[in-house]
Amino acid sequence: MKTFFPSESCKETHLNALNPQSWLQVERGKLSKVSPHSPSSLESLIKVPDPPILPFFKPVDYVEVLAQIHKELESCPPHERSSLYLLQFQVFKGLGDLKLMRRSLRSAWLKSITVHERLVFGAWLKYEKRGEELISDLLSSCGKCAKEFGLIDIGSELPSVTNDNSVANAAMMNHNTYLSESITFRIGDEKVICDRQKMAALSPPFQSMLNGCFLESLSDNIDLSKNDISPAGMRVISEFSKTGTLPEQLPTDLLLEIMVFSNKFCCENLKDSCDRKLATLVLSRNDAIELLEYALDENCPILASSCLQVFLQELPECLQDERVVEILASVNHLHRSIMVGGASFSLYCLLSQVAMDLDPGSDKSALLLEQLVDSTENTRQKMIAYHMLGCVRLLKKEYNEAERFFKAAVNEGHVYSVVGLARLGRINGKKRESYEKLNSVISDYTPLGWMYQERSLYCDNDEKRWEDLEKATGLDPTLTYPYMYRAASLMKRQNVEESMGEINKILGFKLAVECLELRFCFFLVLEDYRSAICDVQAILTICPDYRMFEGRVPASQFQTLVREHVPSWTTADCWLQLYDRWSAVDDIGSLSVIYQMLESEAAKGVLYFRQSLLLLRLNCPEAAMRSLQLARQHASSEHERLVYEGWILYDTGHCDEGLTKAEESISLSRSFEAFFLKAYALADSSQDPTCSSTVVSLLQDALKCPSDRLRKGQALNNLGSVYVDSGKLDLAADCYINALKIRHTRAHQGLARVHYLKNEKAAAYEEMTKLIEKARNNASAYEKRSEYCEREQTKIDLEMVTRLDPLRVYPYRYRAAVLMDNHKEKEAIAELSRAIAFKADLHLLHLRAAFHEHIGDVSGAMRDCRAALSFDPNHQEMLELRSRVNSQEP
Repeated sequence: MKTFFPSESCKETHLNALNPQSWLQVERGKLSKVSPHSPSSLESLIKVPDPPILPFFKPVDYVEVLAQIHKELESCPPHERSSLYLLQFQVFKGLGDLKLMRRSLRSAWLKSITVHERLVFGAWLKYEKRGEELISDLLSSCGKCAKEFGLIDIGSELPSVTNDNSVANAAMMNHNTYLSESITFRIGDEKVICDRQKMAALSPPFQSMLNGCFLESLSDNIDLSKNDISPAGMRVISEFSKTGTLPEQLPTDLLLEIMVFSNKFCCENLKDSCDRKLATLVLSRNDAIELLEYALDENCPILASSCLQVFLQELPECLQDERVVEILASVNHLHRSIMVGGASFSLYCLLSQVAMDLDPGSDKSALLLEQLVDSTENTRQKMIAYHMLGCVRLLKKEYNEAERFFKAAVNEGHVYSVVGLARLGRINGKKRESYEKLNSVISDYTPLGWMYQERSLYCDNDEKRWEDLEKATGLDPTLTYPYMYRAASLMKRQNVEESMGEINKILGFKLAVECLELRFCFFLVLEDYRSAICDVQAILTICPDYRMFEGRVPASQFQTLVREHVPSWTTADCWLQLYDRWSAVDDIGSLSVIYQMLESEAAKGVLYFRQSLLLLRLNCPEAAMRSLQLARQHASSEHERLVYEGWILYDTGHCDEGLTKAEESISLSRSFEAFFLKAYALADSSQDPTCSSTVVSLLQDALKCPSDRLRKGQALNNLGSVYVDSGKLDLAADCYINALKIRHTRAHQGLARVHYLKNEKAAAYEEMTKLIEKARNNASAYEKRSEYCEREQTKIDLEMVTRLDPLRVYPYRYRAAVLMDNHKEKEAIAELSRAIAFKADLHLLHLRAAFHEHIGDVSGAMRDCRAALSFDPNHQEMLELRSRVNSQEP
């Protein structure tokens, strides 16, 4: 997910502002060394920008907000549901959960009751899934339709216009039967003969003109020359009055002429027919640009929506067309209503997000956000819109406007917007006022990590700043800025070991590219070029277009420069290095080796595949999918390509289709990867407990095929797991021991499980200790070892887990359960609340809801139940708990 402030990493700027060669010995002896004893070098390299102001909805108590949304969803009328799901989406966006964001959008789309809502949310889902066209193609190749959010037929979806005066018209027609049935309309020198009563039935004005008290009702010859209608247009109108339909083929200009005429004379059915006919002619962006203005001026909702649909289908490209932006950014309230009905806020939420993804500091972002503000209907919408516009105005250095919108957001209840006001205060030389603003927030609300992080920017001295950042990390250990600031400060004091320890803490559980960039700078200062190139190659693997030093220099340029200081490895060296790092569970180091191998190795498919596996382990799913698609692109054979296609389908939740691809691959060639994929997919998709024997057979087939030790170790490990689940412990142990012989370090965990199931608890503990000693990143190893300890050692191990990876939820749940067993209810709930504040997790909420129920806090239990059901509406245990609590609620 993108953040925009303060670094503008996507913007192009002059590279002359920064010369990376001055920091490197590109020509030894000609450039002075960068040294930790050189303060100027340190200051230029080790600079930590202010933490970003996130342009998202960030309520102080997200649990309360999610619970309230869920409560409203249970009882609101159908037409309000999509907007509530949009709000839920905004909360999940602030929490950074991509999967839940998409699910909320999908719910909004499914619950939409108007064509405009379906149009907007369908386009939004398509935008969120951009780049996944390959998945749709692969599903189609498996005979499964993936076109969930296809084109909507605007004309057929919107209701027809009915003439409310039809009964009155018919009565008047009968009353005036004595009048002539034909009438001539003169237009210039031409005459068009029409049926008087049929023309009168077109609209009340024609009825009054032809059958009322006007002079024309007594005349058979009426001059329409000054009414902007051509003879050809009048003949079409005459025909329509008799048949109720327009001819199939009509020029666009003639249709527009008839539409203007129908508006002028209030011929609603004629106008509706023109509207629908014109909507079918919108086939391109140019058509939409040309016709939308007419549609808005003439109040043609079907044509306007068709034009809008073309724009939305072409996101984000269409927002790079200034003509489109000018139209969408200049509409008034009436025009928005014509174009998108009651879905204005949803539409401009989408357009604003796309514009900010393209360039948050652009005029188009500001203009579209102005429309978003103008579309707001309630306090929650105002909070979101005001805050986003404040962020963009701040980025554009329009400080007075930024302050106005941040204040408006705060006044509506969005406390997080005080961050914007504080930054503006410092810019205006009112640093003390900024400090007091944050003081007030901390005293008025339950303190959160971001509050102390922000206050640290306005502290008078480094000691107070350090203290605030320690508090920030204690409340929210996922914030990267405190680690970066402390690491940079320690490095400037030449405390290298503690500095590296600080930056490694955050990188141990959160692979943030800005932290990798800072560590890269540390390695440059220390002239450890081998480690430096490792980090920059990891950055380029995760984000190939990443720009360093606040967006001024491409990371690829640094990679090129640093590589000159590092001896090259042969192919054999690379494989040995990869085995060493893979065995040490050094995923970042492994990424770097693979990056280097990809620059020279011919068999790129298997390397990209390895890369995708590492990226998944590092919780980088988008980068992993990109690598998997590159693996497919570089496959050396048809059967290899089918395997990668199978993994793409499997990783995107299409398990059965992944299985089909594996079978297709095996039919062409019996390969390790095809059997491995089939075994993996079958184990995950089959509900039949007897399928384990088939999985065993498939893994055994895989192990008989040629492969390298890295993958064979993984296959042995998986085979051991299947044997354990089947109760065949000796066979499982053999698998794990054989995996360890080829340095598959993770097999220690499986062997420990075997020991434990054989009631050899001490041996299980010892096995996990071996894994801890070997693995580079071992939070999971400590967590697993805690299961084989006495209670005191368990507590120590789980405290270590929380220090190494505060995002792992099991330690909080375990400690809370122990406290509850000891009748320390408040402390138990506080332990869970500590984690819930920064980790949105269904299991934490479930346990806290149960604790609230246990102590009789019905409202607290119900709040947590509702919030948890926002994460998974079908979670059976949560539904049962909610039902039980609901019966107790007053």
